[in-house]
Amino acid sequence: MEYFLQQLINGVTLGAIFGLIAIGYTMVYGILGMVNFAHGDVFMIGGFVAVITFLILGVLGLTWVPFALLCMLLIAMVFTGVHGWAVERIGYRALRNSNRLAPLISAIGMSIFLQNYVQLLQGARNKAIPPMISGGVELMTSPTGFTVKFGYMQMVIIAVTTVLMVGFSLLIARTSMGRQQRACEQDMRMARLLGVDVDRTISLTFIMGAALAAVAGMIWLLYYGIIDFYVGFLAGIKAFTAAVLGGIGSLPGAMLGGLLIGLIEVFWSAYFSVEYKDVAAFAILVLVLIFRPTGLLGQPDIEKV
Repeated sequence: MEYFLQQLINGVTLGAIFGLIAIGYTMVYGILGMVNFAHGDVFMIGGFVAVITFLILGVLGLTWVPFALLCMLLIAMVFTGVHGWAVERIGYRALRNSNRLAPLISAIGMSIFLQNYVQLLQGARNKAIPPMISGGVELMTSPTGFTVKFGYMQMVIIAVTTVLMVGFSLLIARTSMGRQQRACEQDMRMARLLGVDVDRTISLTFIMGAALAAVAGMIWLLYYGIIDFYVGFLAGIKAFTAAVLGGIGSLPGAMLGGLLIGLIEVFWSAYFSVEYKDVAAFAILVLVLIFRPTGLLGQPDIEKV
């Protein structure tokens, strides 16, 4: 029981990170109907910018942890926001009205470019930082001496993810920006006729998704203490899987899918062979899509006539 509870905590924590990345995928797909495969690499850039900021603050002697974390987060969000805007402006805007294949190829090209661009600038070696948030609460101890621990970093990850999930849901449901996004999602041409600046709305959506990716990248860095130029591809594929599993286009679905992927990976690694954890996650995805093609919380597309 104690081992199961520990793995549950670990799975929810990992799933929260995947959910944060998945929200970026689902926001872009909800408006454009296109998948931004470069989003995982924007997440990776957020982690690298956080590392660089940490090193610069260390050189300057600014080592107070709350201040350092705030600076790392804000600077990472600014840089990833710029990258998100550039991806939309270069890779998507000119292809918005073309067939679906052209933007897909463009997105994959942007992903490869960002990977190699970071590798050239930062090198192929892993970048690491020392633990900044350590310790935790011991929940229970088994008779064999196994202790269930809920780390402070895990608490921060779950809390931040919950706040951002609620915040973005309220933003889309109750603000002018959210109404413009929903209008573009329903009918982009009609939204333009009604005075919505479609280009600006789409750019802001990419920037918001990239800022979320920066939060996820920094959380990944603080949780694992290490990042490399290839992590964006792996985490991005799993987050995209989470978005599809939960119902791409649905923010709660993205978070639910992220939690499920995290739990599947952790429990499979704990009780079965760790080499097949990805196989298990994708097998569950296939089974869900066979019986519910739109995902767990997705809604079927309504064709406009």
